[in-house]
Amino acid sequence: MPTETRPLTELANHADFLQRHNGPHHHDVTEMLKALDMPSLKTLIDRTIPKGIRLEGDLALDGPRGESEALDYLRGLARQNKVFKSYIGQGYYPTHLPAVIQRNVLENPGWYTAYTPYQPEIAQGRLEGLLNFQQMVMDLTGMAIANASLLDEATAAAEAMALCRRSNKKHKSQRFFVADNVLPQTLDVLRTRAAYLGFELVVAPAAQLAHEDVFGALLQYPGIDGEVGDIESVVADARSRQIMTCVAADLMSLVLLKEPGAMGVDIVLGNSQRFGVPMGYGGPHAAFFATSEALKRSLPGRVIGVSKDSRGRPALRMAMQTREQHIRREKATSNICTAQALLANIAGFYAVYHGAEGLQTIAGRIHRLTTLLATGLKRHGIALKHDSWFDTLTLTGIDSHRIQGRALTREINLRYSADGEVGVSLNETTTAADLAVLFDVLIGEEHGLSVSELDREAVEQSASGIPADYRRDSEFLQHPNFQRFRSETEMLRYLKRLENRDLSLTHAMIPLGSCTMKLNATSEMIPITWPEFADIHPFAPSEQTSGYRQMITELSDFLIEITGYDNISMQPNSGAQGEYAGLVAIRRYQAAVGEGHRDICLIPSSAHGTNPASAAMAQMKVVVVECDRDGNIDMADLEAKAAKHRDNLSAIMLTYPSTHGVFEENIRQACQLVHDNGGQVYIDGANMNAQVGLCRPGDYGGDVSHLNLHKTFCIPHGGGGPGMGPIGVKAHLAPHLPNHVVTPQEGIEKDSGAVSAAAFGSASILPISWAYIKMMGARGLREATELAILNANYIARRLQAHYPVLYQAANGTVAHECILDMRPLKAASGISEEDIAKRLMDYGFHAPTMSFPVTGTLMVEPTESESRYELDRFCDAMIAIREEIARVESGEWPKDSNPLVLAPHTMADVTEETWERPYSRERAAFPTEAVRDAKYWPAVNRVDNVFGDRNLICSCPPIDAYRDVS
Repeated sequence: MPTETRPLTELANHADFLQRHNGPHHHDVTEMLKALDMPSLKTLIDRTIPKGIRLEGDLALDGPRGESEALDYLRGLARQNKVFKSYIGQGYYPTHLPAVIQRNVLENPGWYTAYTPYQPEIAQGRLEGLLNFQQMVMDLTGMAIANASLLDEATAAAEAMALCRRSNKKHKSQRFFVADNVLPQTLDVLRTRAAYLGFELVVAPAAQLAHEDVFGALLQYPGIDGEVGDIESVVADARSRQIMTCVAADLMSLVLLKEPGAMGVDIVLGNSQRFGVPMGYGGPHAAFFATSEALKRSLPGRVIGVSKDSRGRPALRMAMQTREQHIRREKATSNICTAQALLANIAGFYAVYHGAEGLQTIAGRIHRLTTLLATGLKRHGIALKHDSWFDTLTLTGIDSHRIQGRALTREINLRYSADGEVGVSLNETTTAADLAVLFDVLIGEEHGLSVSELDREAVEQSASGIPADYRRDSEFLQHPNFQRFRSETEMLRYLKRLENRDLSLTHAMIPLGSCTMKLNATSEMIPITWPEFADIHPFAPSEQTSGYRQMITELSDFLIEITGYDNISMQPNSGAQGEYAGLVAIRRYQAAVGEGHRDICLIPSSAHGTNPASAAMAQMKVVVVECDRDGNIDMADLEAKAAKHRDNLSAIMLTYPSTHGVFEENIRQACQLVHDNGGQVYIDGANMNAQVGLCRPGDYGGDVSHLNLHKTFCIPHGGGGPGMGPIGVKAHLAPHLPNHVVTPQEGIEKDSGAVSAAAFGSASILPISWAYIKMMGARGLREATELAILNANYIARRLQAHYPVLYQAANGTVAHECILDMRPLKAASGISEEDIAKRLMDYGFHAPTMSFPVTGTLMVEPTESESRYELDRFCDAMIAIREEIARVESGEWPKDSNPLVLAPHTMADVTEETWERPYSRERAAFPTEAVRDAKYWPAVNRVDNVFGDRNLICSCPPIDAYRDVS
């Protein structure tokens, strides 16, 4: 449209963001439609999406807003939040994120746009960062092995409980003990998880464990009230009675406290938030999870291990990947989509930058100030609940209301209990001046205390709140990675060196089917580091968080309109958590209406692997529904199984469009069939990027869906987390959404327990999705979906002469992704889908999704953010690879010595003195002109997965090993 004929609103830069988010421009769209023999984009959409589910008209959302306008509005919301000094503690603490890490990791798209490291050859940088995290956790906890993070402390505790039951073969009890000084949000999540695992929780003082018959126990160290209790004797007694023990520990406290591993515990878990990660109103933060040697092959989540590549050099990888959901399905031990890789890397780099000495200084200062606070309070006759502490004191017998009034006047948040106690938790940011203000608040301004005098006395008396038997005397963080990078120059170079070993969206499209890797716009990312969002405690008083709450309400309203549901819960902090929360809401609703016996969950054979795993976690029995030869749900099989189980049918879990990349014509009928047989319909939101603005799951039969905000709504994947998985529900399920014991929500049943540690999940990343929707507007969201479908069909058309497209609609179209069948090629040439995936690295691309949902295939999803130039570059690479396969088929290249089976090619390969391969060095490393222009070098050769699993090493190797790799 010429400028002079465009509406004034579009001349105000409102439409510019659409053009920057969407890859193809108008002339590209025209040419791509010609390639598809389509007269218009409308025709393509009409032929792709069944008419019976199409949304009539645009969504009832505002028009697009310009980047500056949206950020100005969001800044106004942020200013409504009040950033008080927080001494609430309870698992969340103010911290200092080193600027070199903030700028070069948290704010760096080279780190935050990368995908989960399933392709290790192009992920060695973040794998090393995660290995640092594991080593840090192992050292501080004293345990034999740690994973690469979980979602939060509360869900980590729930995983520990389940692991104890699976692993404790000697104990037949179904009862689990929880010490009464465990964090309340942790107990809340445990209650939810226990209810659907069939466990009884016993909550009592830790000493009571000696009198309980249970299979496992969870202790807090230190307790929520600050006490460094005698847990070693409790653990010893439990072990003598075959009770497995878990300890929820404060990672910073373990710098000074005796490590739990030295006490013989089985599992140590907690949160790494205070290692440089802002509180962010609850997340995202990386939980840690460490176990004894005996449990190492039962660890939940992801584990980074050391293997070797085809040249015999050390190489890192995700270990034990065979436990991934799409293989183990309902037998999966946990949902692997429960990691916080970006935040784990930040926490690990915090430890790398500070080292043991720096952490000792930080932890020592926190404890010293707490000791001075305790001394001053006792001097004025204020009673402390305990005579031991690390960073937390609990005051008893005081006028808590008067203290609260003084605290609010000084813009300070403390922790107040129902019985009148006051808790104070100090942190890394606390200063001597802050201590003086705390004395004013807790005692009164006439206290007459001098912090410097108290400090001198403490030094003279060697004052400490840590009992002598619980003082740490072992070393930690002795690996060179934690000792080399003290200057900012060295740290900067280390971070850059690791970044250069990874492939991210800064290099090329990441064409993963079912894991939408789209633009994470800079303007969307800017607000997450604003102090008004970053520095808010999740349990801050509601009157201090009005800006957050308004933003969350607005985002919820956007998502309600986009999905056609009636209510949204923002609590689930991953897609897998969203699945679980949605199924729990269904089960709670059915129990409330007298149908709690319903426990059958129908799941199509093509479903995401997390679906059956989530159903099993909700104590459902999975019944598989078959698919027909075209990849659609076999309606006859669905009808037969729904009828067979109608008396006990709880739900069906559908993915739409299907995981096979097709909009199935019978979706309404499938939903209605399940409803007619008494079940509820769960629609997996993983493929929502093909629906926004065109159809809504709440309209065509869904009762509940989770939404992957880290896919459709632009929160970055962060190299394997963070994510958000809020759920939309119809009105009848709304009272059964997750509630929260610390931050209760209106309109939800009080006994609807939490599924995450914080009421709004990982709230600090919600501004990303808010900004995306605001800047796209109704029209922009629809156009994005249309272009996502166009891009997928363009790729399918360009490649179908070279690779069979496995599933298509009756009229030959695909949805937002397509599946390329490699099985005939493998039969003819011996070249596998893995060979093609590794060869794509030489062309500068991440592989599509391998062997899911069909073994021997590659599933491609380009997203709307990729330009026609990038789509053509990818297609050219795939076509060139097909030509290479033809040379293997013809016998020109041996099956065991060709550019595919020897891929990827590293710089070490092409610079070695001898070259005895039947293809040139140039063919190996520079197969196209596009690669010459911007060469990305894989960091290692093909990694030996089998060797890594057989020789499970999950700690940092000697520094010489890294030197060999580089």
